[in-house]
Amino acid sequence: MPKKVLIGVVTSDKMPKTRRVEITRLVKHPRYGKYIRRRTVCYVHDENNESHLGDRVEIIESRPYSRTKRWLLVRVVERSRELKLEKKQEGSSAAASEQE
Repeated sequence: MPKKVLIGVVTSDKMPKTRRVEITRLVKHPRYGKYIRRRTVCYVHDENNESHLGDRVEIIESRPYSRTKRWLLVRVVERSRELKLEKKQEGSSAAASEQE
């Protein structure tokens, strides 16, 4: 049986080599037909600490790494925009302090 491959968003990067990834999906309510947002939380093994908060990542099913970790990070699909903005602001504030 092939291993599952999913794409989700990193919601926590506070643990070393571990990421909390949420996979969101829409489910149709059986009686009312309204679409409801549901999420699945996976704990992912990230050996090199490549991913950070807000990144979109691709994960694959793997052997159990601990009691809760059963997924492995394949790659970072898209970096978080918030981190890019913070780096730009840090650079501009550092340049402004150098001019003073």
